[in-house]
Amino acid sequence: MSKTEMLSEKTGKPETREIYAVYRQNITRYFEEIEKNVTQCMDAISQLQQEFILVCKNTIDNTMAFQQEMVTKSGLGSNLPQSYLKSINDATDEFVKTNSLQNKALITAIDATRQNMKTFHDNLKAFTTMDTSIIQSWFSSWKPVRNP
Repeated sequence: MSKTEMLSEKTGKPETREIYAVYRQNITRYFEEIEKNVTQCMDAISQLQQEFILVCKNTIDNTMAFQQEMVTKSGLGSNLPQSYLKSINDATDEFVKTNSLQNKALITAIDATRQNMKTFHDNLKAFTTMDTSIIQSWFSSWKPVRNP
């Protein structure tokens, strides 16, 4: 075992003391945990949203059924004038269209953000490669040349 390595108390495997290897190990562990947690949270949020939607729908359906039964038993009429019916249906149509457009805009924004992140990553890789080449060039000009 080299000077920079020692046995890990947890795994019994060699563990490095070199700062960049330690950094990589810990960053890897950190992001693996984040990825696992994000997935679990997103699943929980999605299930909660579905449950919320179902409860709202059932609450409205039950309330409407109760009101309809009360109006029917009381003998009151529940027919709407044609102008009211048209207004209600038009408003619902506009709401559905607006919701659809909003959803499409949100998905487009998410896709654009994802593409921007990919472009940032690609640019970062290119700059890192360029910077590495520059540093190697500098170091190669400072190293003494040995004649065989």
